[in-house]
Amino acid sequence: MIILASGSPRRQELLKKLCNDFKIEVCNAPEIEILENPTELAIKNATIKAETVAQKFLGDIVIGADTIVVLNGKIFGKPHGEKGAFEMLKTLSGKKHEVITGLAIVAQGKTFTASEVTEVYFGEMTDAEISEYVATGEPLDKSGSYALQGGAAKFIEKIYGDWSNVVGLPLYRLRTLAKAADINF
Repeated sequence: MIILASGSPRRQELLKKLCNDFKIEVCNAPEIEILENPTELAIKNATIKAETVAQKFLGDIVIGADTIVVLNGKIFGKPHGEKGAFEMLKTLSGKKHEVITGLAIVAQGKTFTASEVTEVYFGEMTDAEISEYVATGEPLDKSGSYALQGGAAKFIEKIYGDWSNVVGLPLYRLRTLAKAADINF
């Protein structure tokens, strides 16, 4: 059985593009918030999620993922309320940033990891536009305070890389990691 260690509806929807037969098990293990290398941080948190859930489901295949937004070396996780979301979006306005997702698959007692990086270019946003978007509530549970597949699409000038990474589960990278782990979806 394949288990996704995430309650994210976006990750669930994306995983359905690779396989229909999987279960959800939300991991409540505390995440690491600070690590010097952002890619290592995303991989470490994905590993924590996958390995924690795998302890309950021995013999199953567990997938963990962690997505962060990085601007000039600063990591933007989920915002702290509307004010935090507004401040993040104001900081990202008119700038290029990276979306990094760490992946971990636990199978047959081994952990396999990978990461994906996508560049996202935001156009300039006015304070009124940011406030209007924050008022929708959409940014409040998203890394970087935005959803590419949602209302923030109108602010995104361009992206370079895997769009599914920005949504939260880089499908191509997950598929190649699964193949390396000898797993066929």
